[in-house]
Amino acid sequence: MNNFFKRTLTAGAFVAVLLGCTYYNQVSFSILFFLITVMGVWEFYTLSEKGANKPQKVWGTAVGGVVFASNVLVASGYVAPTFLVINIPLLFSIFIIELYTKAANPFRNIAFTLLGIIYVAVPFSILNYLVTMTGTYNYEVLFGFFLILWSNDTGAYLAGSAFGKNKLFARVSPGKSWEGSAGGALVSYIVAFIISGWYTSVSLIDWMVIAAILVVIGTLGDLVESLYKRSKNVKDSGTLLPGHGGILDRFDSLIMAAPFVFTYLYLQKVF
Repeated sequence: MNNFFKRTLTAGAFVAVLLGCTYYNQVSFSILFFLITVMGVWEFYTLSEKGANKPQKVWGTAVGGVVFASNVLVASGYVAPTFLVINIPLLFSIFIIELYTKAANPFRNIAFTLLGIIYVAVPFSILNYLVTMTGTYNYEVLFGFFLILWSNDTGAYLAGSAFGKNKLFARVSPGKSWEGSAGGALVSYIVAFIISGWYTSVSLIDWMVIAAILVVIGTLGDLVESLYKRSKNVKDSGTLLPGHGGILDRFDSLIMAAPFVFTYLYLQKVF
């Protein structure tokens, strides 16, 4: 009961802060996700150190922060998209810095340093464009994103607990089942249908496509993070959220799904 209370309290606080900062204004959203990005990249590097890896932890985290911050400025319209070129020399500086570390496995360290930025900082940076796709700051798309994603997780858990028999991907995550995935998908589509009447900046058809992306890619994102943790022989990616693990544990589905949702909506806007 104590653990259940801890998990419930943490989940409630987490949702309140996430939705509250996203709803309030663009500044609070940007500050929150900047912190999440920095902590997430740092957490990734901490996990990667479990083995013969020595990523450039401080510099890689700093570059991840700059990647996010530069996208905030571009998405907000404060600077032109060409401003993003500042990230190119920062990324290639990782190779140069490794020259002076005298590491036994320099290119493995470079690979993990770059991977932390690509896997964590880039997807979180993309969220800046989801909240500005209408030309001004609008939390609706991201709220819908969150609600569908959480609905999928909840539906999959409940359906899996009640009916789960056939393993979805036993090698990576023995607890997931096809029955659970079907339950998550069903709940996600119901929620997508409901919110299409609230958040009309996106059409019903688009919400249904977004739900499909979140169900499929979100689940795969969960499995990818589980695969990473298994490779490091750990249960949770961190201890930041009592009873829930770390940043990567809470945002694994979002990290993988955000680039796909953004690409779909962007192509819809272009074509």
